[in-house]
Amino acid sequence: MPMTTTASADRADPLSGRAILTIIGSDRVGIIAGIANVLVEANVNILDISQSVIREFFTMIMMVDLAGSTISFHDLREKLDKKGVELGVRVEIQREEIFTAMHRI
Repeated sequence: MPMTTTASADRADPLSGRAILTIIGSDRVGIIAGIANVLVEANVNILDISQSVIREFFTMIMMVDLAGSTISFHDLREKLDKKGVELGVRVEIQREEIFTAMHRI
């Protein structure tokens, strides 16, 4: 039986579960569309979304379903990071179980 490394297993195994996506930055046209397009291209479903603008500052939190993703979590993170740079916002994504564990009291 061939051995696989963690990196190659991550690329081969389909994603499952949910993730929390946060976007923070200066408000401008196209932020939601830009992030949503990255998710659509990866076949990641948006389950819930909350966004607000306080003065000129934009914040958004999304819960996404990774089950249908066509790319690895690592590749999704890289694409979101790149889009964030293009849009001038900070984008973070964490798997739900990591997010929950970090915020448990």
